[in-house]
Amino acid sequence: MGFWTYARQRLVPLLAALLGTALLCFLLSDIAVAEDAAPPVCGGKILEKCTPNSGDTAWMLTSVALVLMMTIPGLGLFYGGMVRKKNVGDTVMTSFAVTCLVTILFALLTYSMAFRAGTPFIGGLDRMFLKDILSDIGKGGIGNPNPLAATIPESVYICFQMTFAIITPALIAGAFAERMKFSAMLWFIGLWAIFVYAPIAHWVWGPDGFLAAGNDAAWVKVLDFAGGTVVHINAGVAGLMCAIMLGKRSETGPAHNVVLTFIGAALLWVGWFGFNAGSAVSAGMQAGMAMLVTQIATAVAAFTWMLVEWALKGKPTVVGICSGAVAGLVAITPASGFVGPVGAFAIGIAAGVACYWGCTGLKHMFSYDDALDCFGVHAVGGIVGALLTGVFAVEQYGGTAGVLEGNVGQFFNQCIGVAIVFVYDAVASLIILTVVKMFVGLRVTRDIERDGLDLALHGEVVQ
Repeated sequence: MGFWTYARQRLVPLLAALLGTALLCFLLSDIAVAEDAAPPVCGGKILEKCTPNSGDTAWMLTSVALVLMMTIPGLGLFYGGMVRKKNVGDTVMTSFAVTCLVTILFALLTYSMAFRAGTPFIGGLDRMFLKDILSDIGKGGIGNPNPLAATIPESVYICFQMTFAIITPALIAGAFAERMKFSAMLWFIGLWAIFVYAPIAHWVWGPDGFLAAGNDAAWVKVLDFAGGTVVHINAGVAGLMCAIMLGKRSETGPAHNVVLTFIGAALLWVGWFGFNAGSAVSAGMQAGMAMLVTQIATAVAAFTWMLVEWALKGKPTVVGICSGAVAGLVAITPASGFVGPVGAFAIGIAAGVACYWGCTGLKHMFSYDDALDCFGVHAVGGIVGALLTGVFAVEQYGGTAGVLEGNVGQFFNQCIGVAIVFVYDAVASLIILTVVKMFVGLRVTRDIERDGLDLALHGEVVQ
């Protein structure tokens, strides 16, 4: 056998094997380098150039849609069915216009004011115009989440909190329905979103808010899982100020379409699962408990309202049971991440009784015209829920014990939080209403009110 023949038979396979081994090692080392370079999972202390949790993100995307549904179409139909037919167009138009206006303001300014670090009283302005939101989709979805929502993209958290900022001022419209100028409404809601909603949201939910339970340096730690103070007491008190400033309607009438109110209430109920369970900002155990107690409290409150109304007036009504359901949803909102089923039952019963009284006895006692019971349902229900959160909070569920587990101080914290929000909201809302009245005027003329706001303000009528 010649030398070259031997070389081909022996050395060539050996060289091929060596080259193959080297290539395999190179590929494996490249994979290892790629794995080492992969961005870490967002959460805990990892908040820069990380990958969000896909399960949490999916749930929060769903919650955004559910909460937006609460305003359009839920609240629009709920309120629209309870006004007189000649004002239903203005009522649903208000919900839609508020959605647009607050979205613009939230993106430009109020998200940064409410949910970014700044001072104990107001957030910073580093997210004005939503600048510096990192989302490198081309590299596998790398992002920098807000520390308040560490496992989801900041864009999703912005959308979620935006839907809260939308529905809160939209609720106020129930108090001034059928008599406020559309232009005045836009000015009032815009200013209120900046000077009332954003600061209060920062106090209670902001990373350094002076009432925020999650802030170790907070002056008073107030439990508000999904908006008892920030949303409902806030909206209800502002609604009361509107009712006082505008005065009573010149004429009133029954709800023109209780089926619309029923549909709206049903949409609110379903959407509220995104509102409460979504406030866990994750798809975990706390979200599950929040959903369960929301369902229980809502059903108990609606049934309680129905029984009270039946006993006192002789007949249960569709508007009544729907209002009772909303009262239960309101009251369980601040407690939903902190209480269990027993607390939900108690809060539901309390909400059904207290809000029925708020919409009948309290309103007649002080003789204000809260047209669609914004204060009676949202402020009264929010106060009931906020205070009872301090009683029924279970440490195992939300990390903080209530009165029943020996933490009496939490009840007093809740009282302080309610009082601060109530007073600031009332004063600030009155100032804004006074300014708007001076420059724009608040109330439509008597002729427009008699003929209906739909035709006079919008050139449309519902047939």
